[in-house]
Amino acid sequence: MLSTLGISEFDERVYRACLAKPDRAVAELAESLGTSPGRVRHAAGRLVELGVLRRERPGQYRPVSPQTALSALLAKRRNETEAAFTAVWDTVDDLAGEYRANRLQEDPTGLVEVITGEDEITLRVAELMQSVRTHFWVLDRPPYLGVYSTELEEELTMDLLGRGVDIRSVYTPEALAHPDRFELITRLAQLGEQARLLPSLPFRLRIMDRRVALVALVPGRYDRIAVVHRSGLLDALLELFDTYWRRAQSVVAVAPETPDGPSAQDLLLLKLLQAGYKDQAIARQLGTSARTVTRRIAAIASGLGLDTRFQVGAEAAKRGWI
Repeated sequence: MLSTLGISEFDERVYRACLAKPDRAVAELAESLGTSPGRVRHAAGRLVELGVLRRERPGQYRPVSPQTALSALLAKRRNETEAAFTAVWDTVDDLAGEYRANRLQEDPTGLVEVITGEDEITLRVAELMQSVRTHFWVLDRPPYLGVYSTELEEELTMDLLGRGVDIRSVYTPEALAHPDRFELITRLAQLGEQARLLPSLPFRLRIMDRRVALVALVPGRYDRIAVVHRSGLLDALLELFDTYWRRAQSVVAVAPETPDGPSAQDLLLLKLLQAGYKDQAIARQLGTSARTVTRRIAAIASGLGLDTRFQVGAEAAKRGWI
C-alpha cells in the first residue's frame, strides 16, 4: 500500500509492528514478524532515512506519527512527480518545436492551422484546453461557439485555477451582456482570475501557455479560427494582448475596503457603469428594472454630494472602489 512512497511491503510490516507496540526491541519485532533481527534492523534503517521511524537507542526504534511522516513523504513524492511531469512537458515542447521547425523548412503554412466548422473547432479547442499548464490569456468578445453557459465557464475557470494557471482576461461590455455573467466574473476575479474591462476589442483571442493562440478569422463570426504556433506572428499576438491588458481596468478594486465604501450591489453597479453599460443592460445583470438602476445611481451620487454620473465615476475611482 505504501510502495508509492518508497516503502517496501516488508518495511511497511515493520512500521506497522512498531505502531502496534512502540516499545518493542528489534529482537521482539523479528520474532513477531517471523524473520531475523538483521533483516528487521536493515528495514528500520531504511525507515529512519525516510523519516517514519526514530532511533531511540541501539536495537530500539520509535515510530513517527503517520500523519506527520507519511504526509511529508506524500508531499515530497508529489513534488517530485510534478517536477518530472514538467520536465517531460518541456521536452515535449522542445521536440514539437524542432518538428515544426523542420516541417516549416518544407512548408511554412504549418505555422497556422485554419479550422472551420463547429464540431472541428469544438474538438480542437478542447484538446488545447486540456494541455494548458501555465498561462491562459483571453481577449473576450462575442461571438461564441455554441450556447454560452455560466456553469461551464465557472467549471473551466476553477479547473484552471486549481492547476495553478495564470488566467488573464480582458472583457468588453458585449462579452458580459449575458445575465449573471458579470457577477460570475467578479466572483472568479476574487478567487484568482485576473479580469479587466475595455469598451471594445478587435477580435476574440485565446493564448495558451504563450506557445499557441486561437484567433477568430472573420469579424462577427466564430465558425473559422486560426491556431497560431510559435512564430513571429505569435510574438506579435503576445505583444498585442499585453497592450490591451495594460490599457484595461481591473474588475475588482485593488484598494482595501473602507467603512464608507459602497455595498456589494452598489459596487457591482459602479463597475458596470465603468464598463460602459446602459441602465437597461445593468438592470438585466442585476435582475432589476432600469428605473431602479437609475434611482440607485442617483442615490449613490447624492450620498457623495455629486450631480452627474461622470462625477460619480471619477470619485469612485479616486476612492479606489473601481
